[in-house]
Amino acid sequence: MVPFLLLLVAWGAAGLSCARLCLAGARAARRPVAASGGRGRRLTLYEAAFLAGGPGRVADLALVSMHLRRRLLLAHTGWATVVDPEGRDEVERTVIRAIGPQGQSPIAPVRASAAAADAVRAVADRLVAAGLAVPRGADVASAVRAVRGAALLVAALGAAALLAPDGGGVSPMPVWFALPLVLTLGCLAIARVEAHPYGAWASTDGQRLLAACAVPGDGATGDTLVAVAVRGVDAVDDPALRAALTGRAARE
Repeated sequence: MVPFLLLLVAWGAAGLSCARLCLAGARAARRPVAASGGRGRRLTLYEAAFLAGGPGRVADLALVSMHLRRRLLLAHTGWATVVDPEGRDEVERTVIRAIGPQGQSPIAPVRASAAAADAVRAVADRLVAAGLAVPRGADVASAVRAVRGAALLVAALGAAALLAPDGGGVSPMPVWFALPLVLTLGCLAIARVEAHPYGAWASTDGQRLLAACAVPGDGATGDTLVAVAVRGVDAVDDPALRAALTGRAARE
């Protein structure tokens, strides 16, 4: 009875994860008819941030940009304080609204609110329309991770079933566990051929354009912002600012 229950769990994990990967791959393949693959295009900083790290990266970029340009103060204690209430663009104005009328707020909820705002969603929609970002529900990278996890789970459950008492005789359980394992490994092989490299946010064309780093910079501040857009807040040299954004206390 126990091996049978383990087999049901194995088949469920394998079937659901593989179905998710198939759906993600199908949605990722639906490119807009007008998409040009980004030929002849330069990414804005917000677009580069989205392709590299999604909505959260766009919010981080806005916070760092406003801090470096003295429009916002990000303290290492994890609080954001408005210095200049006039945002230069809609993403910055979204950050200011997220901080609230008091002019001060913890950074974490501000970041979460800005990442979910319409201004950031507009950046995503623009990139999807250009064929540079994957549509919603087409995150092949996370679907592949789910299938890999299911394959490991099937293998572990198969090993556990072999150790469970079966009442004597030769058990066919190894064969039955081999089937969902073959299913998951087969899906991973097909994804490797059809969809690699996997991008959580950027399509193949978006990854190519991002790798070319076609992002404008304007001196030291601009170079820092490009690094944050492409590599995240860990690219920030200032330990106090990095601590403010990551929630990790700055070390003396």
